[in-house]
Amino acid sequence: MAMISKMSDELRPLSDVLRPQKFTDVVGQEDVCRRLEQHPHSSFILWGPPGTGKTTLARITGQHALQHFMAVSAVFDGVADLRRIFAKAQSAYEQGEKTLLFVDEIHRFNKAQQDALLPAIETGIVRLIGATTENPSFSLNNALLSRTQILPLSPLSAAALEQIIQRAESFFGEPLGVEPSVREALIAGADGDGRYLLNMIETLMQHEGRERLDTQQLQQLLSSRALNYDKAGDEHYNLISALHKSLRASDCDAALYWLARMLKAGEDAGYILRRLTRFASEDIGLAAPEAVSKSIAAWQSYERLGSPEGDLAIAELTIFLATAPKSNASYVAWKSAQKLAEQTGAVSPPAHLLNAPTSLMKELGYGQGYIYDHDAKDGFSAQNCFPDEMGRPRLYHPKQVGFERELEKRLAYWDRLRAEKQSK
Repeated sequence: MAMISKMSDELRPLSDVLRPQKFTDVVGQEDVCRRLEQHPHSSFILWGPPGTGKTTLARITGQHALQHFMAVSAVFDGVADLRRIFAKAQSAYEQGEKTLLFVDEIHRFNKAQQDALLPAIETGIVRLIGATTENPSFSLNNALLSRTQILPLSPLSAAALEQIIQRAESFFGEPLGVEPSVREALIAGADGDGRYLLNMIETLMQHEGRERLDTQQLQQLLSSRALNYDKAGDEHYNLISALHKSLRASDCDAALYWLARMLKAGEDAGYILRRLTRFASEDIGLAAPEAVSKSIAAWQSYERLGSPEGDLAIAELTIFLATAPKSNASYVAWKSAQKLAEQTGAVSPPAHLLNAPTSLMKELGYGQGYIYDHDAKDGFSAQNCFPDEMGRPRLYHPKQVGFERELEKRLAYWDRLRAEKQSK
């Protein structure tokens, strides 16, 4: 096959062969390209998921600005390597040439390594382009952030990935020759990662009979693709945030989608169940008091069944939480109580609430005037249980949803009884 010989002649991965050489060749990152073109002397941090063009953009930036390009990896290179680069950059600077230093995975540099970059950036010896898949706000120190601009890169859209496929077809001199559904599956499987898409195409183009493949056979050929997800990185927090907020919005279908994304990507089911149990307390609360017990039951079911059988227990819990009435009244009440306790933490309880196990305590008035509520005709003494120095704040405000409607009626009933008894 012609394309095989062409690939063997190149002796390079297709993703490297088709790497864009100028800004106009880059797909899906037009705004980022514009910023890099317009600021030829600024330092940048390129922040985005794998396969979105960070390394490519750094190389093109250096070529566009006619700057000497040098690259290091934060995984393999340390401060000593940086010093050698700075020495070379100093020599080039004295001859009127500026160096663009590209640091891949810059988030892996520790504070000392990040600090080592600062003098060279400040004096203008080097221009820094860093690449990271991690949120720079958490992974880079403030000194480095203050000297750079952050450029977020998005996962490549389906349209951008389709352009990449067309370029590959031009390179091979023939179309992929697959059914439209298989072409769509390739784009979906890439999950916004252009490099991975090209790797899949490279495998596909070497497969005899690819024109007869269906989507299931394609998956078997390419094996399972780990979705763009890092259990310790931004996508971990982005997807759990999406799940939590979909539940809060009572969007059952979206919640199931985000749950499936997390489980398919290999997220720890125990972590998800812990967050769902937290949601049951924080966002449903007493509007549906059974939500917490159902969460614990789903957790126990999963622990006994494991995956994949136990995944259904998590899905059913997600559906229940999404469709349950929502109230954060308990959460708000607890926060208010904590704040009030901080402000009045030295105030003693009223004497009638204190136990008096000794005669001295009785002489001091402990327990004096206490009314046993069960002795009251209506089972309600109406005694004040706040400190004498305080007024009577209302901390819990039930919402008119679910079981909290009943709680609102009870509180209103006790308020009325309290007012009647205290007025006598």
